[in-house]
Amino acid sequence: MKKYLLPSLKLTLVFLIICSLLYPLFISGVAKFAPGKGRGKTWSVNGKVVGYANIGQKFTADKYFWSRPSAVDYNAAGSAGSNKGPTNPDYLKQVRNRVDSFLLHNPSVKKADIPSELVTASGSGLDPDLSPQGAYVQVARIAKIRNIPEEKIQALVEQQIQKPLLGLFGPGKVNVLKLNIELDNLK
Repeated sequence: MKKYLLPSLKLTLVFLIICSLLYPLFISGVAKFAPGKGRGKTWSVNGKVVGYANIGQKFTADKYFWSRPSAVDYNAAGSAGSNKGPTNPDYLKQVRNRVDSFLLHNPSVKKADIPSELVTASGSGLDPDLSPQGAYVQVARIAKIRNIPEEKIQALVEQQIQKPLLGLFGPGKVNVLKLNIELDNLK
């Protein structure tokens, strides 16, 4: 038994040091060279940090593009989906309420034209992006409230579309926070 116990303890100690000390220090060092120096990429307006690039935020004012709904109310400490299936009555009621609310604030949009991402929460509850269609469907509301021509806001959305990786991998997307920052800068 001694023959196996001592090497097992040594191996456990070695891996404990590697996995709980050396590896985290290595990752922290590598992160210092990433955008945001390992603290996450932030966006600032007039020197004030207004949000993180990869964490969704809640926008409910009609003058802004709305984000995808969040099952955790955009709390990054509790990232999660709702875990409710598509036949769950509570989930269906929640989606119907979101559809009704969206139609109330966007009377020119038909129910069939609402992208599902605007009424269903993402798996993480923190999705910062929308599809271009999710942004375009909101243009009429924002143009009317801000008294800006729709074409100008559509052009802004087109400028903010992030193309798929190498033009092949994944869909095009629009970061809602960045889009709303640019919207406020629009004259």
